[in-house]
Amino acid sequence: MNRVALALALFAALPGAAQEGLPLTPELPAAPSGVALAPAAILRGLDKVTGQTQDFTLANGETARLGRLTIAAGECRYPADDPASNAYGWLTILEDDATAPVFQGWMIAAAPALSALDHPRYDVWLIRCKISDG
Repeated sequence: MNRVALALALFAALPGAAQEGLPLTPELPAAPSGVALAPAAILRGLDKVTGQTQDFTLANGETARLGRLTIAAGECRYPADDPASNAYGWLTILEDDATAPVFQGWMIAAAPALSALDHPRYDVWLIRCKISDG
């Protein structure tokens, strides 16, 4: 089972996760030349009502909760020649009781507003890829 399919399977097993009408995630293409695959993504979530932030380190295929949201990391990619310069993360974000993801696609760490979660209560953004255990 590929990482994206695993993330979707994990969503289906979560209590309150949308189980009907969840669109299939397209197979992610191989990373282009010069782009490396990281084992995990580092994300930050903000609850706009309480002002609380929460950082997540999600391995590819893992999920985490932020209030009523379930966040799944598909892949995290970064420029192989300059890992600190940027990160690209495929994320799927579901809200409890929703029939479709509130976000599904690539987030870009250097330009979070370019492809962002549009939600009245929560913000989620990619900080960077985790490329080592240190």
